Amino acid sequence: MQESFEYPSALGPQLGGDWITQGRATRAVLDPATGDQLGELALASDEDLDRAIAAAELGFRQWRSVAPAARASILSTAARLVHERLETVAITATLEQGKPLAEARAEASYVASLIEFLAGEAMRIHGRVLARPPGARSLVLKEPVGPAVAFCPWNFPILGPARKIAPALAAGCSIILKPAEETPASATCIARCFLDAGVPANALSLVFGLPDRVAARLLASPTIRALSFTGSVTVGKELLRLAANTVKRTTMELGGHAPVLVFDDCDIEVTAAKLAMAKFRNAGQVCVSPTRFYVEEGICDRFVKAFLTKTEALKLGPGIEKTTTMGPVANPRRIAAMEGLVDDARKAGACLAAGGERADLTSGLFYRPTVLTHVPLAARAMSEEPFGPVALINSFRNVEEALHQANRLPYGLAAFAFTENSRRQLLLQENLECGLLGINTLALSAVDAPFGGVKESGHGAEDGPEGLEPYLLTKAVHLA
Repeated sequence: MQESFEYPSALGPQLGGDWITQGRATRAVLDPATGDQLGELALASDEDLDRAIAAAELGFRQWRSVAPAARASILSTAARLVHERLETVAITATLEQGKPLAEARAEASYVASLIEFLAGEAMRIHGRVLARPPGARSLVLKEPVGPAVAFCPWNFPILGPARKIAPALAAGCSIILKPAEETPASATCIARCFLDAGVPANALSLVFGLPDRVAARLLASPTIRALSFTGSVTVGKELLRLAANTVKRTTMELGGHAPVLVFDDCDIEVTAAKLAMAKFRNAGQVCVSPTRFYVEEGICDRFVKAFLTKTEALKLGPGIEKTTTMGPVANPRRIAAMEGLVDDARKAGACLAAGGERADLTSGLFYRPTVLTHVPLAARAMSEEPFGPVALINSFRNVEEALHQANRLPYGLAAFAFTENSRRQLLLQENLECGLLGINTLALSAVDAPFGGVKESGHGAEDGPEGLEPYLLTKAVHLA
């Protein structure tokens, strides 16, 4: 750890340039690797939330009048600041969330690239002129939708805030961000990069508090014109109901239960090793984590053996330690969820091939990487997203069966397939129901490509040029 690093002892909302750390109800911020208290977080009052709304209204008028080139320059500066502060940002995220420091560094580096890309997109918000008779014109204009509210979870505490803030600002909108209360300092680090770069304080507010109360207060306001949410399907549906009352623009990234189809023409050992590393990245707390593995029956035993070899080689420990390859889960809720799902699967007849219990390393929240095979469909884990270090491996006989199992659930965020057969690859492209598909790759995020799901995994997209669309209105102007 950097000798000069010090976790902030007091954190809280940012409203109109004021950082509020006292005089409010508070909650402790804990290190999931040790259980120790890192700091104390001030929670926004109802008056604070009303102040955030008023600031967003004023900030929108200020920020939308800034020329696109100036907005792009400010965002580019924010990207540079993230890069310059990368080590501090990464250590902060590791302490709060638990992921290995190498993963946090990669996340921060991706964020700097994403903000830089979206800075360029601020210069590429195009309308069009339609052909009309002489003396007449019709124009199609793109305008910022207005003040936005965004909610992001704790699993990517650096990327989550940046994915909300950067596209809203690039489009000319103001934004109120409510990050997860488990990881407030990471979000604060990112917000400070934007504010220090020159974003007006009223254009970017940061609030913390009880999610239900914050959402109800903010979304009841007609001032707020757009909502972006990343989180569970259950919470997303409730926010959609709240947003419907004032017909707000919505973007929903609601997680998934990603299937993986492994065919017998792939390199089994290499594929299994890659998939094991991807499965247990961030202790499995990734919305696109490969989770339901369907392996062609002729190679299933070999695949499981290779997968277990890589799984058992993982080094559990605090994310801050150099040798750690899998850190703790982020909160006690995840431990309880893993225990419940694994116990239910075993009772249903699944075979426990690895893990299946807490790891007694420290007082932290460590759960061993777990592999279940021959998992019946009746097991809850086959229908409920584990969002933790649990892999489910079953076999299939043919591509039709594999596609049926992959598409069986109402989720459609990510899917993966490993095959060298080009005709089969085309079949999978056309028939897998998902917003993100990796064929012979596990890399689904790119700054210039859209990220989002279908079915109950949500709608709309983040990243890429598409990431600005939720924050832009289309206006047709006819002149005669």
